[in-house]
Formats: sequence, C-alpha cells, structure tokens
Amino acid sequence: MVKILHCSFCILSGMCVDLILFPLDTIKTRLQSPQGFKKAGGFRGIYAGVPSAAVGSFPNAAAFFVTYEYVKCMLATATPPYLRPVTHMAAASFGEVVACLIRVPSEVVKQRAQVSPSSSTFRVLSNTLYQEIPFSLVQFPLWESLKDFWSWKQGHVVDSWQSATCGAFAGGFAAAVTTPLDVAKTRIMLAKAGSSNASGNVLSALHSVWRSQGLPGLFAGVVPRVTAISLGGFIFLGTYDKTRSLLL
Repeated sequence: MVKILHCSFCILSGMCVDLILFPLDTIKTRLQSPQGFKKAGGFRGIYAGVPSAAVGSFPNAAAFFVTYEYVKCMLATATPPYLRPVTHMAAASFGEVVACLIRVPSEVVKQRAQVSPSSSTFRVLSNTLYQEIPFSLVQFPLWESLKDFWSWKQGHVVDSWQSATCGAFAGGFAAAVTTPLDVAKTRIMLAKAGSSNASGNVLSALHSVWRSQGLPGLFAGVVPRVTAISLGGFIFLGTYDKTRSLLL
C-alpha cells in the first residue's frame, strides 16, 4: 500500500511537471528543427501535443522509479560503497529502458503535433534510448552523490528542499551536456524520407548539424531545455524524496 501511494505521488508530480513545462519543450523542439524556429511554428500553438504528453506521463514516471528503486536496492546488497555511482547508473539505465517502452508512442504523437514531422515508432525508440540513457547516466549518480555529500557536510540526511536543489543542479547539468544528443534525436525524428538523417544514425545526424551550423547548432534549444529540466528536477525529485521519506 505504501509503495502504491508513493508511485501515485510520483505520477501526479510527474504529470504536473510535464504540463507546466510543456511550452518550454515545444520551444526547444522548434529551435532544434531543421525548418528553423519560425517555420516550425514559432510561438504559435505551444501546447500542441499536450494530451499525449499528459497521458504518457502517468505510467512513464511510475515505470521509471519502480524499476530504478528495485534495481538500486537489488544491486546495493552486492555492491561495495565505492561502486555506488555505478549502481545508480545501472538502475537509471534499466529504468529508462522500461520507461521508454511507454514514453516513445506518446513522444511520437507529441512531436508530430509540435512540428508536423513524419517518424516511425521504432526509430524514435532507438534514438530516445540513445539520448535518455546518457542523460540518466549523468543525472542520477550526480543527484545521489550531491545528496550524500550534502548529508555528510551537515551531519544528517538532506531535507526534501535540499534534495530538490540537488535534483535541479543534476538535471540542469545533465541537460546541458547531452543537448547535442537531443538535437540529433529531434533531427532524426523530424527527418523527411530519403534525407541523410532518415537513416536514424545519431553520429551522422550530429556530423550533419556540425557541418551546417557548428557548435551553436549542436546546442540549439539548450536554454529552454536546461531551464525546463532544472525546474522539473527540483519539483519532481524533491517531491519524490519527500513522499519517500514520509511513506517508507
């Protein structure tokens, strides 16, 4: 019953974050579009695709955190303390794989509504995994490490607001360093049939952006992406830790 309540709070907080920050995600997607920001829609209809995001956020948050906690607890018993970051990386990776099976269909519908592209679900699945797993490999070990360090410095476990602050920093940092992968994923999903990006090759997409737009192109949309994920990390991970401490 406690775990069910915990998952319910995670789902609710995840949905609220997705809906509140959805306009930033739309702006980010349009900034990364090969059409250019204005042709992709500019600031018009920034809530296009929100129903699919709302529906997908319910099971997505539950799937990720149930898997994350289960794998983390399972590996923690057989892993020495100095390998704890590796445990968090593995747990986050497994969580993303499970969550992506739910996230990808809604992601396809959402981005089609945001920029009117054409993309296959299989292509989005593979490229979402390429982008999300590296993101989680940075975010969750950093979040857990920051909490451990802050707890050690003050002599007691971090409060929920402190966990939220760590989540915001970890999310923002992970969002910044993985922006090129997010740009590649967006370009592939929005690619027209027969174009060089339509093959779904991430390295090819990155090279194409680098040749045509250089470093600014690889980091297109970084400001709204970092802003959205930092705020999302603060709200979502803070809520997650708070409910976890109250219920477990």
